[in-house]
Amino acid sequence: MLIRTMNQLEAKGRVISISHGKASAVRLLTRSDGVGFSVSEARASAGKYSDLWYKNHWEANYVRSGRGVLEDRTTGEKWSLEPGVLYCVGPTDRHRITRNPDEGLRIISVFNPPIIGEETHDEDGAYPPTGDIPPGQPRMFVKTVGDVRNAGQELELADGAVVSTRYLTAADNLGFSLHGVRLRAGASLELWYKHHWEANLILEGSLDVTDHASGETHRLEHGALYLVGPTDRHRIATRNGVHLISVFNPPLTGRESHDEDGAFPPTGPIPPGPPRADNS
Repeated sequence: MLIRTMNQLEAKGRVISISHGKASAVRLLTRSDGVGFSVSEARASAGKYSDLWYKNHWEANYVRSGRGVLEDRTTGEKWSLEPGVLYCVGPTDRHRITRNPDEGLRIISVFNPPIIGEETHDEDGAYPPTGDIPPGQPRMFVKTVGDVRNAGQELELADGAVVSTRYLTAADNLGFSLHGVRLRAGASLELWYKHHWEANLILEGSLDVTDHASGETHRLEHGALYLVGPTDRHRIATRNGVHLISVFNPPLTGRESHDEDGAFPPTGPIPPGPPRADNS
């Protein structure tokens, strides 16, 4: 089990200037963590725009706070960005992000291939290559909570204690799945992802995570990320209502429920994971 918090990373200087100084990013998971994706929080200033083109990656972006506009610079098509919207861009997608004049954007970004963690944008708004690019989709796409529900990809688990909104699944071909998860206050779940790596970033609320191997219980607040894999039997217990982003590799199909061990069935090869137990 690996645990990192925004505050710890900020204190260690792991905040990168990106988009030519218009934004910054906290790198929560990187290529060295060995799970096949990276996770960052990007923080963009109000009233500015960024022209981007991820030629060498697919990037999934969950809007945590703020509002703006996403524009496809090839077609001119535009989408509104607001909390709960997910947009995905890949190698063919020159795009522009424009922020509202009175508020910035905070976005959870997941890259595949995973980034090293020190990258900043070049003159095209790209990052340098870091591995094999997944097939993805023919072009950029956007999903709202309503889109996911209408597609039948929002599931209740654990007798209604958990609602999992499965924005991205194996069918999206990004090499990971991404879910918005809400847990009821007072929920307690025994989990063991024998066949997957799962990264969880807490957006709201607080919970306790108990590592059964060590017996340690970690109290985690918003801004904390915990990573669990095939050897990590654990229990989560919510202190209040919790909203988190959950990323799986290998990706889920979208219809899975937990078995008696708190696992999901196998969906592909398991990444190697972190080279050592490292909470740094």
